[in-house]
Parts: sequence; structure tokens; C-alpha cells
Amino acid sequence: MIHQLLLGDTIMVASLLAKLRARYPDARIAVILPAALAPLFAGRPWGVEAVPFDPRRVDSLMTVLRRPPPDLALVPGDNRYGWLALAAGARWIVGFDGDRPPYKSWCFDELRPYSNAPAAWTDMVATLIDGPPPTPYRSVDWPSPPASGYPRPEGDYVVLHVGARSPLKLWPEASWRALISALQAAGEQPVLTCGPGENAALEALADLRLRAYPGTLTLIQLRDLLAGARAVICPDNGVGHLARVAGTPTVCLFGPGSALLFGAGGFWSRMPFAALSVDVPCRDQPNLFKRVLPWVRTCERFPPACPRHVCMPGITPADVFAALTELLEEKP
Repeated sequence: MIHQLLLGDTIMVASLLAKLRARYPDARIAVILPAALAPLFAGRPWGVEAVPFDPRRVDSLMTVLRRPPPDLALVPGDNRYGWLALAAGARWIVGFDGDRPPYKSWCFDELRPYSNAPAAWTDMVATLIDGPPPTPYRSVDWPSPPASGYPRPEGDYVVLHVGARSPLKLWPEASWRALISALQAAGEQPVLTCGPGENAALEALADLRLRAYPGTLTLIQLRDLLAGARAVICPDNGVGHLARVAGTPTVCLFGPGSALLFGAGGFWSRMPFAALSVDVPCRDQPNLFKRVLPWVRTCERFPPACPRHVCMPGITPADVFAALTELLEEKP
């Protein structure tokens, strides 16, 4: 498998890795992916080998080209990486149809369509090979190496990931404050996190003097922190998917993104997860990885194209607290 996807998308394509292992139990399976995400695969989920790749580095390219030619190459995202599969000597290259511009797909042996009916992307990705859907994910499927070198909170805690790469995915500061107050009144210990470069959202809550991790944790440390939490509350980003990998009850706030496309689907259905969103008319773009699907409803705008941001503010602290309470009551 070859891609340069972000954290959340990388986790969602795990459905295809699970299906590959079930269909080819003795095969050598490798995923060529961004170097920053390779540590997530140190525990060899489904026996997969991670190969770090940076398209801007010649030595990284040569590492891929010196590998044994694969019998099958799968490209779940941008079809430009099909050319890398061809250069690596792949005997059969499979990806999704409809990428733009068309020359990206000239090297493919087989192009498969996205679903014509509403579906989660994690389930659509698994259709790149034939066979029944993969067995739904269990936490033991994705082992993690031990994490160290950071101070883990004492006692029980709930992680609130307040940062987001897109300003339109940020939940209002007042909403976070109201939720924190409700959690503390219920005897919970809120712990704040954000990603690199997202410190402004965390600093706005600094006066609350809560335990906070300002984008300095490694991916392994972050997964360890999420795995030890009673629950995680976050915008629709990679942290929500990483929490599902850890099996931690997760409340995910969908603003511009589609809860249908990027929610649990069938593959993640065993993980305790709640997707919250409000219906807004401006979530109206039918795009998925440059493919146009009539049933898709998402929003890829950035300010100032969205002068009146209503999708995230429409999710209330009461809705989030109620969803969290329900998840914690259902957890085995």
C-alpha cells in the first residue's frame, strides 16, 4: 500500500490492511507512508511493515525502489503515487477511479469506483480488493510499543483535545469552558491537549490551570495518553481516530466534515464512539479526494470563504456531556 495521507486517513485505511491479511495470511505486506506516521506501526498491526517515505528526498525514494517488486500495489488516496508503484516494479496496481487530472491514473492496471450509495470511507477503502468485509476492529489488532518520557496524569482523567488544523473545526472557547465546568462538577479530571502549532486554543484556557500537553507529545506518547483516559472529546481530526485505535470511548465533534464519511462505519463499529454534528445547508460540497460523489455532503472551505461559522458552534456542551455520559455507561 502506498499513500501520503494524514493521521486520521492513515488510520481509516487500516480496514484494507485487515482485509489483506485475512485474504493473504502468508503474504509480506508493507505500507509506504509519511515518515512521521511510521512509529504507529512499530507494533506490527496485522503483521504489516511500515516503510517511511518522503517524496522530497532522493534517499527515501531509493529505499522504496530497492525493495523487492510487489505482486500487488494498492493506492487508496492520491493516484499520483501509482507512478511510484510502477517505478518499484509492481505487477498489478489498483486504485480508485476519478482522480484529477487524468494522467495521475494512466499507470493503473485496475481502477475501482467509489460507492454509489452513502458509506463510510473506511469501508469503501476495503473494496480495493475482492472478498467479504474485514472483521470489525478490536483493540488487540493494533499493538503499541511502550511509551515513556512524559508525565502521565494521576488518577482517572478525560482528554479534551481543543486544537484543530482548520479554524473551522475549532469548538468555541465558551463551549469548552462550559463542558469543563460540567465535567468537574461530575467528579471528572479534564486534561487538555492540542497538536503542534495549535497552542492558541489551549492557551485561551490557561487560566483554568488544568493539566495540559501543548503539542509536544510523540504519536506513541499521545496514543498512550488516550489509551489511559476514561474518554476523549475532540473535533473531527486524527486524535479521534487514534483514540478509536486505543479503544477509548470517544465523542467526536463534526463541523465541516461528514460524520457519515469519516465516522465508524462497519470496520470500527465495535469501538465506543459518538459522532455529534448539526445539520447546516453549507455542508454542501460533494468532494472526496478530488472525486465528485452526488451523495457526499462535506465542506472543505477555509476562512474567509466561510464568513459565518455555524457548524461547530451549533454543537452544545449539553449535547457533548450527554453523549459522553451515555458512552461511559455503555462501556464494558
